[in-house]
Amino acid sequence: MKILSYSQPTRLLSAACIFTFAMAIPARGAEPTTAVAVLHPTKGSQTSGVIHFQSVSDGKVRVTATMEGLALNSVHAIHIHEFGDCTAPDATSAGGHYNPEGHPHALPDKKERHAGDLGNLQADAQGKASLDLTVDNITINGSKNPIVGRSVIVHEKQDDGSQPVGNAGGRIACGVIGVAK
Repeated sequence: MKILSYSQPTRLLSAACIFTFAMAIPARGAEPTTAVAVLHPTKGSQTSGVIHFQSVSDGKVRVTATMEGLALNSVHAIHIHEFGDCTAPDATSAGGHYNPEGHPHALPDKKERHAGDLGNLQADAQGKASLDLTVDNITINGSKNPIVGRSVIVHEKQDDGSQPVGNAGGRIACGVIGVAK
């Protein structure tokens, strides 16, 4: 039987890779409690912003957003989409609304809705908007509808609550949701 012998640099590199991989795996029970998405404009848009997600009591998640570059005094749909991919110029790479439970589309005041249905943003006379919403149908990275690794999309129009996705028009901003510090 031949025994393999590796050089010191190879052994150190292997140990470093194993350590890095082990550190990337979260400890059980250490679910992150905050997440963030930095939204960038899609092609032809000026819209950008930041969305924060914070676990709060009773398994709920507080969603806060600040956006700018929106059309003045306008209303825009905001949704979590199924893929954390904003690489397409029009953000279609993010896929459709995040809907792991197969519910019909609805606004946040309805119990049964897509996990990604966050409602609308109201822009002011400067094209800025904010959102402060608490939802009970998602988790940061838990077992119920985890959002880390998915994306947030702001649409060009208002979500009117209609089927299948609220008649919200094109995508004007996209950001991937990641674990926050």
